[in-house]
Amino acid sequence: MIDQRIFSRRRDLFLDQLDGKAAVIPAASLVTHHEDCDYPFRQNSDFWYLTGFDEPDAVALFLSHRPEGERFVLFVLPKEPGIEVWNGFRWGIEGAMNRFGAEIAHPLEELPNLIGTYLKGAEGISFRVGRHPKVEPLVLNFWAEQLDKMQRSGSAPKSLEAPCPILHQLRLRKEMCELERMREAARISAEAHELARQMVRPGMNERQIQAVIEQHFLAQGARGPAYNSIVAGGDNACVLHYTSNNSSLCDGDLLLIDAGCSLFDYYNGDITRTFPVNGCFTGEQYALYEVVLAAQEAAIESVLPGENAEIVHLKAVRVLVEGLVELGLLQGNVDSLIEQGAYEHLYMHRTGHWLGLDVHDVGAYRLGEYPVELEPGMVLTVEPGLYVSDRIPVPDGQPAIHDRWKGIGIRIEDDVVVGEIKPEILTAKAMKSVDEMQRK
Repeated sequence: MIDQRIFSRRRDLFLDQLDGKAAVIPAASLVTHHEDCDYPFRQNSDFWYLTGFDEPDAVALFLSHRPEGERFVLFVLPKEPGIEVWNGFRWGIEGAMNRFGAEIAHPLEELPNLIGTYLKGAEGISFRVGRHPKVEPLVLNFWAEQLDKMQRSGSAPKSLEAPCPILHQLRLRKEMCELERMREAARISAEAHELARQMVRPGMNERQIQAVIEQHFLAQGARGPAYNSIVAGGDNACVLHYTSNNSSLCDGDLLLIDAGCSLFDYYNGDITRTFPVNGCFTGEQYALYEVVLAAQEAAIESVLPGENAEIVHLKAVRVLVEGLVELGLLQGNVDSLIEQGAYEHLYMHRTGHWLGLDVHDVGAYRLGEYPVELEPGMVLTVEPGLYVSDRIPVPDGQPAIHDRWKGIGIRIEDDVVVGEIKPEILTAKAMKSVDEMQRK
């Protein structure tokens, strides 16, 4: 069981920063897959971060304007044995208080009648508009009524603002307990990649490899894949979000696998590896792989306190462009090519993203004109790539691509923690050197 003191500490930090405001944070709802069947439930990450409560449709109130003992209120689905027989266990009102630390708890059906009582007296309301259609009218109606009464009462919540700036700043810097969970997600994900690489042979289907990877996730106790696994052979690897995973693996092609697991507390791994299906790079594959690997290694070296995600990206871009010029896939001055974006038909995405409870985790990359500096405890992916195909036209003034290069898609991705002195590569157990990617 997860230590509830972790969530209690987070709530205290959040309440301190609310500074007289009241926050309304709804849980996720079930989403229909088809007819009367739902997708597997996935909790809202902000709600989970503050509560650890993993049931749908709950609503949490954080009331910094109320006295101690009345600041964390949960509205939850009550225990109903008849429904639990069909849909599983519920914690109910007592569980919300005794297990999850709610100071007050109510059945969810009481929310419309009680929300105004709890929000009254707050200096402002913190609520994410546009995401929660069942709760939003309750919040907006209360605020409108208070504004209408302001002339007589003399007070009303002065603002309606999103909780995201506070919550996402808290989530961006990972606690030690979070890093431990991310190490576990990385371990399981890396093991799955190694299993897949060892079994791949020409003639297999991409879906067979996906099955091996995701079976390992489940066997190791993960919730499942953190995102739709990408198992892309040959030219399919040049489609960045390819998820059909139903093509045969051909002798002489590369296989790109982008897959990671999600744990039951929602922390994620995110790894990409690319290797030859038959165990041996062609000359062109070898040359491009070396360029991507060198770009990734240079970028990872810059994951340091005081640097920023833009620097990490540009480190990778420079090595990629230098390599492409050397191979004749680009021509011109390296600085000019970078400034003009003349490489973007071969490398069209950023070099990484924050990682945590969400695969593309929350947190700003810039604050106005200024990039956010990296600090110890932040976690980001580093994932340069090259994708050689006819999908994007070659820019004017750049060389036409010879057929021998086409259909090569390579990405190498690791999960990296900003350390006090040097980066920590969480996913290092997934091999990536040129020699390790080939079968002798």
